[in-house]
Amino acid sequence: MARSNRREAGRRRLAMRLPHMRKLIMEARDPWQLELFEAYQMAVEARDSVRRRRFNPNMVLEYDETCLVIERHVICAIEEASYAQPLKSDEPSYPSG
Repeated sequence: MARSNRREAGRRRLAMRLPHMRKLIMEARDPWQLELFEAYQMAVEARDSVRRRRFNPNMVLEYDETCLVIERHVICAIEEASYAQPLKSDEPSYPSG
């Protein structure tokens, strides 16, 4: 699968896995986020391949954990990007503290 196809497949898969962040995931354009989408898709493909072969259940668990770790990284990356976006002129600013 081509790199851009993997990124988009990973994006769609993550949007399904994380419905509360679906809109932000589908709008994501940051290179770091796109790399995470691609990494997620690659990990899922590897996990599914190992699972189909029924070769090593421990490897399946390892890939499951890798997928969960990437999901957590995606959540952080999406949240950081959404907090870092500048306020629009009609949005109120809130004092930090």
